[in-house]
Amino acid sequence: MNMTRRSLISLAAVGSAGLAACANGQGAQDPKPSDKEPTEETSGESKVDTSEFEDLAIDMDAWNYDEIADCYYQLALPYCLKPGSEQHESLAIFVPGAYLTGTKKGQHYSCTVNEEAKVGSFTPATAPIAMPINSPSCSAQECPTSYSSEGLARYLNEGIVYVYAGFRGRSGGYESSTQGYFSGGAPWLVADLKAAVRFLRYNAAALPCDTKRVFIFGLGAGGAIGSLLGVSGGAASYEPYLAELKAATHDAQGEALSDEIYGVAGWCTMGSFESSDAAYEWMMGQYSSEETRAQDTWTGLLSRDLAEAYGRYVNDLALEDDEEWSTLQLDRIEDGSYAGGSYYDYLVKVIGKAASEFFKHTEFPYAAVPLTTRQTLFPGDPSLRATVAAQTESTEAGEEQRGVAGVRRIEATVYDTLESYIATLNEGGRWLTYNANTGQVDVTGLWGFVGACRRPTRAVCAYDAVDRSGIANQLFGTDEQPSLHFDAMVAKLVESEAQRYGAAQGWDESVVAAWRGDLVETDVLDKTVSERVEMSDPLALLKAATADGQAVGVAPHWRLRTGLFQAETTLVGEMNLALALAAHRAVEDVSFEAVWEAGFGLSERQGDAEGNLVEWIVKCCPNPKKSAKEDAS
Repeated sequence: MNMTRRSLISLAAVGSAGLAACANGQGAQDPKPSDKEPTEETSGESKVDTSEFEDLAIDMDAWNYDEIADCYYQLALPYCLKPGSEQHESLAIFVPGAYLTGTKKGQHYSCTVNEEAKVGSFTPATAPIAMPINSPSCSAQECPTSYSSEGLARYLNEGIVYVYAGFRGRSGGYESSTQGYFSGGAPWLVADLKAAVRFLRYNAAALPCDTKRVFIFGLGAGGAIGSLLGVSGGAASYEPYLAELKAATHDAQGEALSDEIYGVAGWCTMGSFESSDAAYEWMMGQYSSEETRAQDTWTGLLSRDLAEAYGRYVNDLALEDDEEWSTLQLDRIEDGSYAGGSYYDYLVKVIGKAASEFFKHTEFPYAAVPLTTRQTLFPGDPSLRATVAAQTESTEAGEEQRGVAGVRRIEATVYDTLESYIATLNEGGRWLTYNANTGQVDVTGLWGFVGACRRPTRAVCAYDAVDRSGIANQLFGTDEQPSLHFDAMVAKLVESEAQRYGAAQGWDESVVAAWRGDLVETDVLDKTVSERVEMSDPLALLKAATADGQAVGVAPHWRLRTGLFQAETTLVGEMNLALALAAHRAVEDVSFEAVWEAGFGLSERQGDAEGNLVEWIVKCCPNPKKSAKEDAS
């Protein structure tokens, strides 16, 4: 679905902080501390030290140049004054060669901005910034310390400035250079990247780009991190973490800096942590009775209770249909489950549309080749390229590398005709029909689709694992307790239904205290797990901004894609985010597509993922009559 903005009172933020105000005239040129006096902010209510962040000023005499790629670059630039991890909290900048005029001085180039340059449809005043997140599982991303031009050309040739920022991962660790321990997990991943965005805007006057136009993109958790950045511009809850990093708060002229994002692209993006386990059971788990979902186990009972809890959660969200302008609701059917209503019908339409697009563009005979992404690889870090190359060389015959991701080719299933393909889908019962005259697919319900295409691969609980062994458990751990429970819905159920669960197989009464106790554990800044979950939930951030009257900046441009034949994410989480964004007054456009026959990866209906991404970035950036720098001057 391609959506445009409308007002949805329950989710719309009171207003946007205004990107234009945050970036105009931002610069960090050379004055020494002794040359500068503290100046008053615009409001006149307080004073700021304009020299406070001068150590973050980019050195325009320290550029490197790759003549073959026509790329100026700088590596390992610290983006905050008090990094927890220097190897993570720094960034690299890659600039189209035409944007800078360089003079060789020793090993480096002294550069000035070539204001007359034009690359693609952009100039140094209008060029957007692309920032990748190579972290599908919330792993840390280190800033590159060596240079590789591989993969950069498609961005630079379009006039896009490419920034590869490091950040901490789902767990803490030790700095390799100092062996000092640093905290990790939520919300440090997002806070680190907010600091990186502020660094770019601190240097806006020096850099050959429009620092208002920052685009974030990633797969899986990478897309989720981008989504959080996209809905939390200026959110007060992140300020203590940014203060701990000593991230820039104002530029050299004393103007406040924003960390708002201009555009977010995500593939197979995790949705709301508040409802993640319930969403998984409603979408897939309730249609299974195998293993941890067996009817005589306590986790099987929990699965069905979570599916019911999700129904209540959706109805409280009051999302709106982007076409019918009506509230989407889940209704109970005859067996008591929430498997009816407008929300259910909307989801079935999303699945049917994906199937229709697939049949429209697919020729038979068709070879179905499942692909499993092994490592996301957006360009910028040469160590990632080497890792994927080594993996590709070491695997069995039949594996291939495709585009930006290492993927494994599994034995193909060849379907001679469209009829044979549909017959295979319907082997367990007829749930999909195709009208060749209209090109439309009719999906009768989720039961058949889940059984044929999307069986659950995660145990109950899908994300907040019973034994705390999940990636998300680590994400919400603390320095003292590296893996913690975080799902309040599960915590409520195991406590209220303990007697009923206790009569089933596998019950361990200790889980009640475990969930209850973990939710109130605090991190180094005294934030509880529950508070950090809310900070890591895009829908919760949107709701909190409305309730508290905060002016939180939300990105105006969104591009979300997900593979329908994977069970790593819930599908409804991605759909809910797209619907909520489409209704937000600050959002100009949301493109959401579910892709048939695609797994967990850079799922696209047609074309190359990065090529489509670059095309989308360019489309989102029509050249303004005046740039921010021109307005400032």
